[in-house]
Amino acid sequence: MVQSKPQLLAWLTCDAAHVDPSSGKYTILGVFSNIKALRFPVTHPLMVWFLTLTDVSPGSHRMRLSMGLDPTAMRPLIERSFDSQSPLHRINLINEIRNLTFPTPGEYSLLVEIDEEPLLATNLTVTT
Repeated sequence: MVQSKPQLLAWLTCDAAHVDPSSGKYTILGVFSNIKALRFPVTHPLMVWFLTLTDVSPGSHRMRLSMGLDPTAMRPLIERSFDSQSPLHRINLINEIRNLTFPTPGEYSLLVEIDEEPLLATNLTVTT
């Protein structure tokens, strides 16, 4: 049986994500794509990277989210396990990161990997 590669359906940087306990619906608050600061280094108190996956084979998997100014020298920020019941399911992952420091302005590269395979390479712009 040939297993397909996980597919990314959604990627958002936001202030918060809430799951309604009665309905299971997600509420995404404060979506943004860049950060502005008056001086550096700057520390962002809280952000959420929300992603939705599909085509994930059944079983346990590992997600890693790395960031850096140099795409060849990124450091892992978040590593977590998650489970998939079926490739047909949509898996929503809420990834909170607190007190993330940006030493200088620039284009910070972000890399999302599932089971050590790249899934998304994008960036976060930090400016003055």
